[in-house]
Amino acid sequence: MFLIKKLVATFAMPLPMTLLLLLLAALLAIMGWRRGARGLAGGAMLLLLLASWAPVADALLGPLESLHPPLLDARSLPGVSHIVVLGSGYHADPDLPITSQLGDSAVIRLVEGVRLWRQVPQARLVLSGGNIFERESVARGYSRLANALGVDALSMDLLEMPIDTAEEAYAVLDLAGADARIVLVTSASHMDRARRHFERVGLEVTPAPTRHKSLRENRSRFDYWVPSASHLRKTERAIYEYLGRASLWLDHRG
Repeated sequence: MFLIKKLVATFAMPLPMTLLLLLLAALLAIMGWRRGARGLAGGAMLLLLLASWAPVADALLGPLESLHPPLLDARSLPGVSHIVVLGSGYHADPDLPITSQLGDSAVIRLVEGVRLWRQVPQARLVLSGGNIFERESVARGYSRLANALGVDALSMDLLEMPIDTAEEAYAVLDLAGADARIVLVTSASHMDRARRHFERVGLEVTPAPTRHKSLRENRSRFDYWVPSASHLRKTERAIYEYLGRASLWLDHRG
């Protein structure tokens, strides 16, 4: 199921979809249907243009990122027992610093988790994430960076088997128990879907979203209004999350 979801999400992204539409347009042109080919090609280019334009990207991503406010101070919460950092990208390479081995989202999530843990050091820092495509888990990569930032190994719990958010929720339930007081750290766009997964397994969490990508944009800058790859990535992130929310029920059929 994991690979099927990844495959569907990959081909639903604007760039692969644009290329597919251009391919179909080329086939129509070869078959002599030139008017249809021109319309399809124009539609493909319009799709890519809009997906790369900040107002469209932020209109899609902004509502997801604004669903939960940031957690600035975990000391305001009573009895925090676990701070859970959800997995992201990681490629182990001993020739690179750990900050380069972890993906951008992973570094930001981990740093936010460590920041909150320092406010409530009696809590367990739970680092989550398996890795079916690499020899070492995301959780292991997280632990290397956390250790470099001064977190003792005895304060950390590693969940190295989960490969998606649903599996992470079940793994945290098994580790912490249903009565745990959990602070959940993940990207702002992913937070609401992650919260729903944890609620499905019977856990209540306090959201601690990070890596806000749309809410911090400076709309007065000229380059904000120019289509770019960075805005395209925001659109891709939003589409991925909307697809994930639509398929959430598939991960909790039991």
